[in-house]
Amino acid sequence: MVSAEPPHPALCLAGPAMVSTATTGGSGRDGEVESFGLQPLKTAAHLPGKGSPSRPESEPDGRPCLAEVVRPPTNGVLTIEDRILRITGYYGYYPGYSSHKREDGLDSPAETAGSQAAGAPSQCQSCACTALRVLGSLLVVLSISSSWVGTTQVMKLTFQSFSCPFFMTWFSTNWNILFFPIYYSGHLVTGSPKQTPIQKFRECSRIFGEDGLTLKLFVKRTAPFSILWTLTNYLYLLALRKLTATDVSALYCCHKAFVFLLSWIVLKDRFMGIRIVAAIMAITGIVMMAYADGFHGDSIIGVALAVGSASTSALYKVLFKMFLGSANLGEAAHFFSTLGFFNLIFISCIPLILFFTKVEHWGSFSALPWGYLCGAAGLWLVFNILVNVGVVLTYPILISIGTLLSVPGNAAVDVLKHEVIFNVVRLAASFIICLGFLLLLLPEEWDSMTLRFLSTFAEKKGEEPGEELSESSVHTRSRSRANGAVSIPLA
Repeated sequence: MVSAEPPHPALCLAGPAMVSTATTGGSGRDGEVESFGLQPLKTAAHLPGKGSPSRPESEPDGRPCLAEVVRPPTNGVLTIEDRILRITGYYGYYPGYSSHKREDGLDSPAETAGSQAAGAPSQCQSCACTALRVLGSLLVVLSISSSWVGTTQVMKLTFQSFSCPFFMTWFSTNWNILFFPIYYSGHLVTGSPKQTPIQKFRECSRIFGEDGLTLKLFVKRTAPFSILWTLTNYLYLLALRKLTATDVSALYCCHKAFVFLLSWIVLKDRFMGIRIVAAIMAITGIVMMAYADGFHGDSIIGVALAVGSASTSALYKVLFKMFLGSANLGEAAHFFSTLGFFNLIFISCIPLILFFTKVEHWGSFSALPWGYLCGAAGLWLVFNILVNVGVVLTYPILISIGTLLSVPGNAAVDVLKHEVIFNVVRLAASFIICLGFLLLLLPEEWDSMTLRFLSTFAEKKGEEPGEELSESSVHTRSRSRANGAVSIPLA
């Protein structure tokens, strides 16, 4: 068999040599009959099934045989001998000159077609991966927004028959215990090195320190975050009893401005003027929201409760960054489940105290709206899972945009289902708060990036008239030379 890529032939510059061969007649008479034929190319390696005559040091006439390969001419045929042997099939399907073209960096038509065919699937795969990533990011953003809108609206509906906000907060927080089991189930499906639940739990416990989770760290690190978590959700539900879901969700978006202010003061983060402007816009929106109803009692109390919820949420995030730093998905799942256990063990006494003091009267357990309670708690858990998983699957800025989209989502539900009519001041306040939220999402190097973009755009705009001017000057000079004079056009 002839190999796909034959050995490179080493040719002599003497051209095809005429040799004589001796043949023996069939009748047994010995006679020498001279015949002439083309001698095969002398190659460094012999072809399978063919003779491999040794390459002489010089030709019979004394001329040296050059071992270096002669570069083929532009027509693709090296010599007459090469053409004959290519036609007769001595080199198989690939002639000798094609190997030289590959060495010189020139692709043959077959290789070019093959490379194009190989490049097309890779381009298609990259486009498909990009499209899937974009589609997945959009689905994550829409899922986060939908789950938060659903949580707010279901909580609002629950207040119609069950007005116990602290019990609802306590009940929903207990569902955080399911976070780590759900994460471990996903690990069993997708993780390559399988680990037992105890091994995975110990690995994720490093968020509390190198020694893992101890009883002292459980109380010391979990207690303040559990208190802040409960206060954030409890104040949010209290605000829902006073204001519409749209107003509460818009005011809650101010937590982004509070996070920046606290990070600048406590964590000594970089000062950014644009974020100070965003914080001022958030405060302006808060004042306008309070003024929307003429500073009535319920309106002022509702705005204060929503702002308190945003403040405790910002404090929770800043303290988490200060003491625990960043966490991966497993550590976040471990931390949320720990919060759920702490809530179940240490905070269960508060709903009981509120029940016996008649501050929050439940009635019988059978009379509780378990459907609404479980629905709200489940949506709340889904929202927390999506926020933490979304950071891994997509960009963190998209998670913030998903939270921001809950404002128009709640507005649509309030208008269509609850027939809420928004006045101009309330709409303007929500718009200002959302605009400040978007300004807070700008990266730290946004000013230099904007200046580079503007300078690049200005350079491109400046190059286009120059090119047109050069073309017009060429035409002017050519016409002037035709007339016997040279004229330079004025700029």
